[in-house]
Amino acid sequence: MNILDQKVLLELFRGYTLFFTFGTFLLAFCLTWYFIPKVLWVTKEKQLVKEINHRSSHRIEVPSFGGVAFFLVLILIISILQSLRTSYTGNHLIIGLTFLFMAGLKDDLVISTARLKFISQVFAAGFIIFSPELLLNDLHGFLGIHEIPLWLGYGLKLLIVIALINAYNLIDGIDGLAGIAGIVICSSFAVIFHLIGEPYFVLLSVTVVGVLAGFLRYNFSRGHRKIFMGDGGSLTIGFLIAFLSLKILVRNESPLLLDEGFMPENRVLFVLAILFLPVYDTLRVIILRLLDGKSPFEADRNHLHHVLLDNKLSHKQASLVLGAINILIIVAFIFLSKIFESLSLSFIMLLIFLGIAVIFEILKKNRKLKVIVSKRNRDGIRVQLRGLIRNTNFFS
Repeated sequence: MNILDQKVLLELFRGYTLFFTFGTFLLAFCLTWYFIPKVLWVTKEKQLVKEINHRSSHRIEVPSFGGVAFFLVLILIISILQSLRTSYTGNHLIIGLTFLFMAGLKDDLVISTARLKFISQVFAAGFIIFSPELLLNDLHGFLGIHEIPLWLGYGLKLLIVIALINAYNLIDGIDGLAGIAGIVICSSFAVIFHLIGEPYFVLLSVTVVGVLAGFLRYNFSRGHRKIFMGDGGSLTIGFLIAFLSLKILVRNESPLLLDEGFMPENRVLFVLAILFLPVYDTLRVIILRLLDGKSPFEADRNHLHHVLLDNKLSHKQASLVLGAINILIIVAFIFLSKIFESLSLSFIMLLIFLGIAVIFEILKKNRKLKVIVSKRNRDGIRVQLRGLIRNTNFFS
């Protein structure tokens, strides 16, 4: 029996869907676990390590080529899944992933220009936004909008793909954060695709989860096995997340979801809730930079994970806290979406997001005040404020 024969795969796929799905996850996990040590060996032998700078959250040089393992595993599994012939988009994904991986790998090796990365993102996006399976011509009543012109649909899809690729790339700032965020997002997508009857996209989602789960063991390592995903990894994972997001946005409503009380007009907000961490963090940082009179592309330490690190959380703790917040946002949305229409729900979600922004601003200012007082304490000034600062710091 040829395990890669289309008929054999289809029989397994249709007769043992749960087993096939778990097997896909396990294959992605094991292959990533196997490839990363090989990548580490090459990078150590060739001394390809990430340099330390003033914004780095690490004190030792670490290879940033986890994306090499990601690319190998993703191309292998997507190629196998294509033999099922249940979707035409796998070949488009392979081409887009290749464009982005090459641009990201160049950046990890010798630093790419922003122009090159942007052009690569546009080319990669082009291979999926024109796919017949991703035709966006209806917003399903979001804010009262239903049908939209075809040209506007293409523009929105291009914007979504490029925005999500860069948003995911930007949250890759500390150990585990991009990995945990990707696992939360793609696990949520896998559940949704299962409910709406899209098994091929369930397999794609669990493939990403398996890759990131295998990667986390090495990303959280403190020794010689430590590795970052790098731009080669974050750009490819961000591209797949964007692709899966588009598939949910363009999919016709499932009767099962309608029976559960989910309103079709809330679909856009649902996707935003799932993508909360990369989208919210990116928008928040851009707004803060503009308010400070800086360029939105100027690097700083205003990201959510920087605030938590400055409040003495470890990388793992900060990543888990932010992942938990993302899950809470998704759960809150599921309950609220059954009650409110899109306009009211948009306002409620905006209030929640503003509340989170206020909490993180308090944490950021509180930490700065503690640092100032600590410096003054060394000069014997205002020692009595120490206890007050300690009591107002949530994470001390």
